[in-house]
Amino acid sequence: MSPDAQHDLASHGDADHGDLVMRKLVRMANQIATFFLSQPEDIRAEGVATHINKFWEPRMRRHLFEHLESGGEGLLPLVVEAATLIRRPEAKVGTGVGVGEDAREGGPGGQGPAAGESLSEPSIPESRV
Repeated sequence: MSPDAQHDLASHGDADHGDLVMRKLVRMANQIATFFLSQPEDIRAEGVATHINKFWEPRMRRHLFEHLESGGEGLLPLVVEAATLIRRPEAKVGTGVGVGEDAREGGPGGQGPAAGESLSEPSIPESRV
């Protein structure tokens, strides 16, 4: 196979890989949102953002924001709503909902690390009702 043909094949493979990665991120974000749709409406977006801020590495969040900026095809409206609360990868560590001081101080009702919970445990925000 000629070097040009190999390059074309590799480039096409990279595009397919990027598309696959994006489809997986969209699916994961939508799964998180689907879970939080079962929670009270006033905490849904915060719950999605908290989960993504805690468990998604910066590269995953960067890809999510790139996808949102290109139209966000396939994302549930709750993911789009939560995006305003998700820490951008270039943002200072400790910013965003559910991380840094926000997490260290604990949540309503004594939840969070201040109450002995692990930061690795998913937490569901308390209803603001």
